[in-house]
Amino acid sequence: MVIFSKIGFNSNRQLLSFVAVVMSGQIIYSSFEAFKGTYYNLILDVFNISNTQLGVLFSLLGMAMFFYIPAGWVNNRFSVRDILFWGLCFRFVTMMTVLLITPTFTVLAVAAFLWGILDAIFWPAVVNGAALTSGEKNKGMAMGLLESLRRLTEVGMNLLIALVLVALGATVFIFKGAMISYTLAILPMMFFVWKYAPNNTVTFEKGAKKNVVAFKNLLFVLVMPRVWLAGVVALTTYWCYILLIYTVPYMQAVFGLTTAQAAIFGIINTGLMGVFAGVISGALADFVFKSASRMMAIALTSSFIAILIVLLLPSIQSMIYINIALLAVFSFSIFLSRGVLLAPIAEAGIPRNCSGSAMSVGSFLAYAPIFWAYALNGWFIDSYDAVAAYEKIFFIGVVVSLFGAICAWILTFMRKRVA
Repeated sequence: MVIFSKIGFNSNRQLLSFVAVVMSGQIIYSSFEAFKGTYYNLILDVFNISNTQLGVLFSLLGMAMFFYIPAGWVNNRFSVRDILFWGLCFRFVTMMTVLLITPTFTVLAVAAFLWGILDAIFWPAVVNGAALTSGEKNKGMAMGLLESLRRLTEVGMNLLIALVLVALGATVFIFKGAMISYTLAILPMMFFVWKYAPNNTVTFEKGAKKNVVAFKNLLFVLVMPRVWLAGVVALTTYWCYILLIYTVPYMQAVFGLTTAQAAIFGIINTGLMGVFAGVISGALADFVFKSASRMMAIALTSSFIAILIVLLLPSIQSMIYINIALLAVFSFSIFLSRGVLLAPIAEAGIPRNCSGSAMSVGSFLAYAPIFWAYALNGWFIDSYDAVAAYEKIFFIGVVVSLFGAICAWILTFMRKRVA
């Protein structure tokens, strides 16, 4: 417990509360979204859809961006525990429905749209819960642990599926069975959340109208420039993270990796990197740079350099190992930045009764790229040959990472001036 106390956890109950929040934020996505990096092609086969259609589904998930700000009212009004519990319940019912029937693309689209609305409410509650259950001076570590624990769980679960696919065959039937199994894992998670997640009932003055107060707290957050700028930095980070997911099909299409080799590359580059980078980013932000925004500025600058070199290198077989090394640098840098994605907001000194809406506004910007990036990348892949398609995708990554780095440096100087 001594080690945990140094990073903000002062009791077993507080630690279990943090773990309940973090794990709920992973288990809810483990049977679909968590597969997009490693098992991209198998998802296409399970639902019999095209690259463009899968891009549309993830764009519909990105509809959450339109609901994050209204969801700020919900997160001001209801406790983290209630939001997480009922969110898990809804996801379980809808996910089992699409897995146990043979859904048309329209049914999948409706499900994805509903999941997007749920995500707008659910994810800010996860981030807010992580901030509430951590130490006052350890927000970077809290967000880094959030990312690392989620990533470790995702890697472990994806690796388990990889072993099953090797042993039993990479068939649609086996993979669909894995999706059902991971959906069933939501049930014990619901019990864990109800028992340990923070029941942070919002306090109101006597006679105050709760709905009105919650709305006023949302408006208070909406006029804070640092919240919006931190959200823009998070947006560029997440857009680059989406690009990272496409490095697996890129290595398959351009350099001829087999399905097994691509799975290993994906587990390492889109999963395992995040396990280590999350904790490292939190430690760097809190104990080395004393600022999550400064740490993100350095990480995004590194990402920009790595992906720019990949774009400039010729796409020939002799470049495969150089590409792997550069994409590893890009992956680690992006996960460093993503590890503290919303930590600059948690560091902004926002009152606790407004923290839910602050995380909602930050999430509104951070995850907005889901709405367009997947569909755009899928359209590039379907419309151009492999080399041309990924050149366009990587060029966008260069521009986005550079813009994010500039914004992060501006945020760093703003924070220094306020201090």
